[in-house]
Amino acid sequence: MNDLQTVRAALLPDEPAQDVVDRSRHRLQNRMLGARRRRVRPLAIGAGLVAAAAAAAVVVATLPETPAPAPPPQAVVPVDPGRQILLAAATVAERAQVGTGKYWHTTTKVGKESWEYWTTTDGQEWYRTSRTHGKAVLASRPRPIRLNGDDDVTLSRILTLPADPAALRDWLAEGLTRHGTVANQLDTAVLQSLIDLVSTVPSPPAVRAAAFRAIAAYPDVSASPDGKGVRLPGGGRLVVDPATGQVDGSSVFLGPDGKPAHDANGDTYAVSGEWTDDLPK
Repeated sequence: MNDLQTVRAALLPDEPAQDVVDRSRHRLQNRMLGARRRRVRPLAIGAGLVAAAAAAAVVVATLPETPAPAPPPQAVVPVDPGRQILLAAATVAERAQVGTGKYWHTTTKVGKESWEYWTTTDGQEWYRTSRTHGKAVLASRPRPIRLNGDDDVTLSRILTLPADPAALRDWLAEGLTRHGTVANQLDTAVLQSLIDLVSTVPSPPAVRAAAFRAIAAYPDVSASPDGKGVRLPGGGRLVVDPATGQVDGSSVFLGPDGKPAHDANGDTYAVSGEWTDDLPK
């Protein structure tokens, strides 16, 4: 042993017994295992939380979507009773059968006066007034139907008039303008022609319905105070039988200002029309 080995042997303690070494190694291993368990456990708990969160996300994803709330109901604008009468008349007229008869009979009344005409489809005409003493007199020549300004409208043309309200208005306005109706009187003239189509002209059901709807679209249309008719722009009055859609006793002749025409006594005119097979004797 050299001097260095001698010094080392003097300084180092004696080697421990083997059982002491074994116990120490066992305690060290237990401490190492315990520390490892403490480090692993939080990771396991964290993994469980991640799994639970994932499961919750799956559940949320699979739940049915909550339906969007229904929009609030739209406010219903009430229809004026006068317009309701006209629209109801249009529906009735549209479902009616095409009128048939040998003569188209029209009656015009103002005050105590009245005029009646019986016209065939080819324009032959009989008339009765206070001067004919109750008899129908054959006119000297055929009288065509007057509509749309000064046009002489044939029955066959009336049967092919537009059945759409807007198209019917346009057709009437075009004819009236062509015959010199000035712009500020055009609406009134069109309204008068529409009234004629539902009263004094033998219009087919679809055309009558379109005319009623076109009249209903005018502003200032309202129910008469007595509830039996329709007040028209300018103060005219239209009475319609709701069961048949026929005009019955109405002040429907309008002046250029749109107001009802009247005689010297202030009486307004009333007209009506219907098909018949009979002439008065």
